[in-house]
Amino acid sequence: MEHERNNSAREAILGSIRQHLAASAPYDAVHAEGVHEVEPRAAGLDVKPAPSNGTSASLVEMFSENLRAVGGHPVVARNEAEVIAALTRIISDLQKTRLRARRIALSDSPALKGLMRQLNVEVEEIATSPGAAELFDYDLGVSTVQAAIAETGTLVLESEQERHRLVSLVPPVHIAIVDAADICLTLGEALAAMGRGSALSPTVTLVTGPSRTADIELTLAIGVHGPQELHVIVNEGPEIRDQRSEVRGQRSNR
Repeated sequence: MEHERNNSAREAILGSIRQHLAASAPYDAVHAEGVHEVEPRAAGLDVKPAPSNGTSASLVEMFSENLRAVGGHPVVARNEAEVIAALTRIISDLQKTRLRARRIALSDSPALKGLMRQLNVEVEEIATSPGAAELFDYDLGVSTVQAAIAETGTLVLESEQERHRLVSLVPPVHIAIVDAADICLTLGEALAAMGRGSALSPTVTLVTGPSRTADIELTLAIGVHGPQELHVIVNEGPEIRDQRSEVRGQRSNR
């Protein structure tokens, strides 16, 4: 009897592995179409750019599709006004659920303060970079991000550029704003782009979908160690990126 149970568990595990290997086939095809060679350089690694068909529009589409595949919710905005409208709609919809979205924690990105002042939705509190212990009392964290990876739907958060790590990890919901120009095809390209002109931050956080874990009896659970929901607004306009670039320059000169 014990032997049969062991065999049953073994087959279940192997079946799960086969299922996930089959699901990864589309990503393997992406790698096969455009192999990226990495060459060492004195200043670090230089990754070749995306294939010629990897336009900004196609990277946005790929990123959005893969973000949905891992449980995230992408919205594409063409300008700052549409970013504000998307923020308003997401927060308003969340307020109709048990997630509330009444108390909002922001990263220290100056661009966010201007956006949040234009929200057309009532909230109880908006705070910038609250303390670690206080963050557990907030319903929603909002940040920008430094890059995104199209082939996996991943966000890249660089600690030296913005204080957003806890804001993105502690509240039950995370809303991230990323510029379309900062979406790269691969992780290597994202890290190479962030490292140009300055040293890479000591802490780089990668976020792929809402928090999930399956370490308890192999049962997938969402939101145990982080946000239950991840909403990403892809900004195709120049406003937010330009503001953040100015802040980067100020910090690099400190």
